[in-house]
Amino acid sequence: MRPFLTYSRNVFIPVTDVCRNRCLYCGFRRDEGKIISRHEATDLLDRGAAAGCTEALFSLGEAPWEVPGFDDLLRNAGIGDLIDYLIELAELALERDLLPHTNAGLLSKEEMKKLAPYNASMGLMLETTSEVGAHRYSPGKRPDLRLKAIAAAGDLRIPFTTGILVGIGETREDRIRSIQAIKRLHEIHGHIQEVIVQPFDPKPEIAMSHQAPPSFEVLAETVRMARSILPSSVAVQVPPNLADPLPLVEAGAEDLGGISPVTPDWINLERRWPTPEELGSWLSGFELRERLAVYPRYIDLEWCGKMTRSLVERLAGPDGLRRRDRP
Repeated sequence: MRPFLTYSRNVFIPVTDVCRNRCLYCGFRRDEGKIISRHEATDLLDRGAAAGCTEALFSLGEAPWEVPGFDDLLRNAGIGDLIDYLIELAELALERDLLPHTNAGLLSKEEMKKLAPYNASMGLMLETTSEVGAHRYSPGKRPDLRLKAIAAAGDLRIPFTTGILVGIGETREDRIRSIQAIKRLHEIHGHIQEVIVQPFDPKPEIAMSHQAPPSFEVLAETVRMARSILPSSVAVQVPPNLADPLPLVEAGAEDLGGISPVTPDWINLERRWPTPEELGSWLSGFELRERLAVYPRYIDLEWCGKMTRSLVERLAGPDGLRRRDRP
């Protein structure tokens, strides 16, 4: 039997590109930002449902309410509170048989507790435990704050995605320390379902546009380190639109993340998602299996949000992955 790799079929909803951080590698944040309208969000969710997606990925800039002028954007959009709006969008997703996964940057424990019932899983990239120049204008990227937030998600029993960003000024030893920090949090809370090894991707409009991305050798070494440090129950994920997945899968990656048939990668617009058929060709020695936004272990534990559980039960097969007959 061929070894299998997992992926999720999702629709990617960019809720707002307003962000208090000014990371030197980011091409998503905008000074003149916007909030996705209900009409735009509903259209994307409808398209995702029609294309057979099971996950609605809600992504946004961090703490946009701290940015001057954001209150005006909310008011003009007829939105009273962004956390409440995220819940409203999650409810719209659930109505269309899409499981919400929210990545809203650094949130308080109270904010996560409010969102958790409406999400099958949630996420926050650790990125690195080191102090790097790329984060000097980004108060939310303090490693201690991000580790505290990931721990809070564990206290709340939220199935969680985190990861490291490779090539932003950190060293090999920094990457080891970052993976070890994630391992320690998982040993305490047991809630990390996957760890992303994501390469820095230079873009013409960013401050770090002239910095080279990490080499395949560095990425493969990092995947090997992650697989050797993390417990086997935690998947190592690589984004197949940012790097050739074959050497990374051969190095130990088991998951290819979310792949959308209807929306671009709003964080890396020029990086097209490969189709499952293309991935099957590139990775012919492996079987591709579609999973849900929540991993089988956490389905069994009933850790996914209570408002998502009946849908999870309908979508999951006996192995906890997506049912082969696709209800």
